[in-house]
Amino acid sequence: MNVIINKKHLGLIFKDEIFQDLSIGDRLKGYIKKIRPDNKIDVVLGQIGYRNIEPNADAILVELRDNSGYLNLTDKSNPEDIKTILQMSKKSFKKAVGSLYKQQLIEIKEDGIYLI
Repeated sequence: MNVIINKKHLGLIFKDEIFQDLSIGDRLKGYIKKIRPDNKIDVVLGQIGYRNIEPNADAILVELRDNSGYLNLTDKSNPEDIKTILQMSKKSFKKAVGSLYKQQLIEIKEDGIYLI
């Protein structure tokens, strides 16, 4: 998807990095992922790296609370299921789940994730 950055520059968001419905004219906060040698700008909508884990972990906690403390997703879940339910990539999901597990906020079982 082509985007305009600060009303001045053209950027590009790749399809596999879009986890929400977008429409022409939407104004969103994005982050520069990379400026390529041909001066094209790659943009992502979520924060990059470790800064993205905390918001994703919070989203998982909200989803767990909304579903009586259970989420029918695991590290073996289909990436499309994760995208549909949580609006994040499988990679981001796994990092956030790992963080929640280390904080002892969730329990991971074969059938899903449970809130402790």
